[in-house]
Amino acid sequence: MRRHWQSKPLLVRAAWLASTLPLTRAQLFALAADADVESRLVCRIGARWTVRHGPLSRRSLPPLRQPGWTLLVQGVDLFAEAAHQMLRPFRFVPDARLDDLMISYASDGGGVGPHVDAYDVFLLQLQGRRRWRIGRVRDAQPVEGAPLKLLRRFKPSQEWLLDPGDMLYLPPGWGHDGVAVGECMTASVGFRAPQADELAHALLLGVADAAADARRDSGLYSDRAGAATATPARIPPTLQSFARAAWQRATRDPPALQRALGQCLSEPKARVWFEPGRPARALGARALELNRRTRMLYDADHVYINGESLLMAGRDAQCLRRLADARALSTVDVRSLSKAAREIVQQWLSSGWIHER
Repeated sequence: MRRHWQSKPLLVRAAWLASTLPLTRAQLFALAADADVESRLVCRIGARWTVRHGPLSRRSLPPLRQPGWTLLVQGVDLFAEAAHQMLRPFRFVPDARLDDLMISYASDGGGVGPHVDAYDVFLLQLQGRRRWRIGRVRDAQPVEGAPLKLLRRFKPSQEWLLDPGDMLYLPPGWGHDGVAVGECMTASVGFRAPQADELAHALLLGVADAAADARRDSGLYSDRAGAATATPARIPPTLQSFARAAWQRATRDPPALQRALGQCLSEPKARVWFEPGRPARALGARALELNRRTRMLYDADHVYINGESLLMAGRDAQCLRRLADARALSTVDVRSLSKAAREIVQQWLSSGWIHER
């Protein structure tokens, strides 16, 4: 974190057990055919690039022997437990920043061209070999008319051939171009980097929802002392003042902003869904574990889970924070929860957000 994070690239040879594959090529192809999974097929023939978005049936993919094509599947950690477990070593970065695990399959010569990301990424070679060329980007202008954001001017300064188990970390703003040497599979651990305007928009929506929930106590506009007007289309200054005061009251409430941020950061992605579960017959008889699709965070006052916020303190807060950090909770901690917290946990079990181990 001191030497490389968001600063300079890092190549780690044999970072991962080379024989460990989270899923097979056939399983990856099956995920690409699922309508609930985000996938893309990128093909290159000479200087011509094409992109198709999923779902992609096996028949729609090129032959394995055809060079120059790549299949990319996003969010594999949401659908394969082994892929979800691969994210655990990267939790030295806060979960609020961790995004997902993408896995790509490429035929010989396959890749997505030279490009630059606005976020940190770890590139882990799972199978086969891939040649990476990287360099600082001085001109991020893309190639006009291309279906991908290809760098118009890419000048690599370093080059490596990654074998199975090797890993390359790249900070934001570093251009990179990975080309398969023979067929290969590569995992990409990406991180969230919200833009300020997008985050502000989400927070304003959250604060607006909080203000709507509290509208009964907010007071009504009144112009009892107002005079008759000869300019009816003009917005009354008193109404503008009333609106300004309402805005200031809503946006200067630190807890409301705090809740809005936690709810925003813990919100699952659009395609995420949960299979309903069932309450525990004897809560505390077995340990609990978060569903791999559940996003759970906390701050000094609240616990956030899948876009919802709960005000927590004392022993309950300590236990639920342990659940968020470890993504599991021991039977001792479950039994120590208050009656109110146990009822909430039962609701999470029913919603499929957590399950018994």
